[in-house]
Amino acid sequence: MTHPQLHALFEAHHEFRMRTAPEYATYEGDHRFDDQASDFSHAAEEQHHQAHLDFRNRLHAIPRTELSADDQLNYDLFEALLQEQIDEHAFANHLMPLNQMFGFQLFLPRLIDIQPLETAEQYPAYFARLKAFPQQVADVIENMRLGLARKLVSPRFAVELSLAQMQRLLEPAPEKSVFCLPLINNRSLSDADRSRLGDELTRLVRDVITPAYAQLHDFARDEYLPHCRTSDGLWDLPDGAAFYRHLIHKYTVPNLDADTIHELGLQEVHRLHKAKEALKDELGFEGSVMEFNHYLRTGPEFYFDSREAMLEAFDETMAEAYRRIPPLFHHLPKAECELKEVESYKAESSPQAYYMPAPENGSRPGYYYINTYDLPSRPRHALTALTLHEAVPGHHLQISLAQELQHLPYFRRRLHVTAYIEGWGLYAEHLGYEMNMYEDRYQHYGALGFEIWRACRLVVDTGLHAKGWTRQQGVDFMKQHVANTELDIRNEVDRYVVFPGQALSYKIGELKIKELRARAEAQLGERFDIPDFHDVVLRNGALPLATLEAQVNAWLAA
Repeated sequence: MTHPQLHALFEAHHEFRMRTAPEYATYEGDHRFDDQASDFSHAAEEQHHQAHLDFRNRLHAIPRTELSADDQLNYDLFEALLQEQIDEHAFANHLMPLNQMFGFQLFLPRLIDIQPLETAEQYPAYFARLKAFPQQVADVIENMRLGLARKLVSPRFAVELSLAQMQRLLEPAPEKSVFCLPLINNRSLSDADRSRLGDELTRLVRDVITPAYAQLHDFARDEYLPHCRTSDGLWDLPDGAAFYRHLIHKYTVPNLDADTIHELGLQEVHRLHKAKEALKDELGFEGSVMEFNHYLRTGPEFYFDSREAMLEAFDETMAEAYRRIPPLFHHLPKAECELKEVESYKAESSPQAYYMPAPENGSRPGYYYINTYDLPSRPRHALTALTLHEAVPGHHLQISLAQELQHLPYFRRRLHVTAYIEGWGLYAEHLGYEMNMYEDRYQHYGALGFEIWRACRLVVDTGLHAKGWTRQQGVDFMKQHVANTELDIRNEVDRYVVFPGQALSYKIGELKIKELRARAEAQLGERFDIPDFHDVVLRNGALPLATLEAQVNAWLAA
C-alpha cells in the first residue's frame, strides 16, 4: 500500500522540476509551460538549492519504518537523488556554463527538436521562448563573471570550441537560421500563415537571437577566454579533488577511488588487448594489434562513401537487431526508435552517436543520433556495437521500458543512475554475441574495440582528473589501444575533460551486471532463463548498483 504523504511529496517534487525547467517539461510532453524559459541566474540556482533542502526535510519527517517495502525503496532512492543535488551545489558547476558538448550555447537550438510547432497556434509559445533568450544570456554572463572571481573557469579549448559553435549559429542569413527550420520543414501551414510567421520568426532571429549570441560570443572571446585555464583536469580547480570524489560516487558506486579505478582500467585493457590479438590472428593479419588498428584506421574500404550509405547501414543494423532480440526478453518497449543525423552546427565536436529518449506521452519516438561529420572518421566496423548500445537492446529498450512502469512514481521512471544505464548499454553490446550480430569478424573486432574503449576511459578519465594528465597524454594512451580515428579519439578525450566522471560508469556498471548474471547462472544451473534474468534487471527501472544487486539476490533466494 502506498503512503499518501510520501507520494504527495513525489508529486510536489515533480511539479517543482517541471516549473523550474519548463523546456524539460516540454521535452517530457508536459505542455503547460511551452511559452516559458528557464531562469539561469545565480539567484535561481540558490533558490533551487533551498528547495532541495526543503524537500529533504519534508522527506525526513515521514517515518521510514512505517512504509511498505516498495515505498521504503522509493524513500531511499528519493533521498539519494536529493542528497546528490544538495552535495553538487557546493561545487557551483553552473558558473562554468560553456563547453562543446552541452554548453549553454547549445541549449536554445534544442528547442527545434522538442517544441510542438505543427500548427500556427503553437508558434507564439516558441516566439516567447526566443524573446526570453537575451535575459538568459545576461544571467549566464553574470555567472561566468562570478566564476572568474572564484577561479572557477572552463578549460580554454572547451571555450574555443564553444565559440566556433556560436559562430556557426551566427553565420546564416536570418531566414536560413537553425531556429527557422521548424517553419521551413512544416508543410501543413497555409501560405498566409507561413508568410506571417516567417516574417515574425526572421525578425526575432535578426533582432533578438543574433544580437544575444553575439553578446555571449564577444564576452566569451574578449573577457573570459584570456582567463581560462590551460590545464584540463578538475585537480586544478578550487576543491577540484573533492568534486572528483563526488563525481566518482555519483557515476559509479560509493567507496571507489581514482587509483582503484585506474588500475582496474589497466587490467581490463590488458585482458581485452589479448582478445583483440587472438581475433586479429584469426583474420590473418601478421602485424601487431597496433599495426592492425592502423590498418583499420587508414583503409578506405573500412569507411562509408556517403552520408546516405552510412545512415542506411545504421538503419538496417537497427532493424536487424529488432528482429533478433525477442528471444532474450519477456517485454519489448512500445515506443519506436528513429535514426537521426547529428545537426551540422554541433557535429564537429559531438560524439559518434547518442540517444535521446521519447517523452512518456509517446508524442514522438526515441532518437538514435548518428554523426556523419567527416566520413573518413566513421568506421564501418563500429556500427553493430554502437547500434546495440544506443538503440536496442541498449538505451532505447531499457529507458523506454522504464517509462512504461506506471506503478512507479515519476522520478523512478526517469531516475538517471548512470552506472546502471551505461552499464546496461555496454552489456547490450555483449548481448550481440548471443544475437549472432557479430558473425562478420570485423564487426566482432569492432565490438572488442568498443569494450576496450570503455576500459581506456577508466584510465584516461582518472588520469585527467586525479593524476594531472594532459589531453595529449589521454589521446596518446587511447591511440595505443583503439582503432578509432584521431578526430574520434580527440573528441572523446575532450568529452572526458568537460564531463568528468561520467565515462567511468560504463565499465563499472557492465562488470556488475555481468557479475550478477554469472552468479545467477552458477546458482540456477539449467533453470537459468535469460529473459527471466533480464526481467529482474529491468523491472524496477534504473537502480544504484548495490540496490540492483540486492534485487537479484532476493530473486535468487526466492
